[in-house]
Amino acid sequence: MPKVELEAARTPAGRTTVENLFQLYVHDFADFWATRQVELQADGRFPPYPPLAAYWSEAGAEPFLIRADGEIAGFALIDRHSHSGKPTDFNMGEFFVARHYRREGVGRDAALAAIRTRAGQWEIAVARRNLPAQPFWRAVAAAVAAGPVEETEQANELWNGLILRFVVV
Repeated sequence: MPKVELEAARTPAGRTTVENLFQLYVHDFADFWATRQVELQADGRFPPYPPLAAYWSEAGAEPFLIRADGEIAGFALIDRHSHSGKPTDFNMGEFFVARHYRREGVGRDAALAAIRTRAGQWEIAVARRNLPAQPFWRAVAAAVAAGPVEETEQANELWNGLILRFVVV
């Protein structure tokens, strides 16, 4: 099993790496859209994701690179956004592990590292059609929650899918 570490990505180089990885993330995530959400641009890249910039400017937002045995393996983006509309200290805003690191425990170790060190009310929202991610995030939440994990299905302007809420102490 690879050694997994989170690396703060607040630097310009870290931001560029996350932005580059986001191309792979959007490509993978397109499988979970009911209809096509974006088109490739003339340069062959997906358009910039406007909310991404907030991870380098918004208070409480934390961008991380995920490394496996020292190599770039993905990213974890933490913010304070609430999909449920309830008070939240932390939210896993976006999370990506490159395909060749999946099913090796890299995602689980990275998610646990990101969450365990941040005590408070957590929220993780999983898109309705992202079925592979739902058991993953349920298992992560169960591993770190200090009590029960509140699980709701939501379909409104705030979110369409599963929302997990739990407390970390």
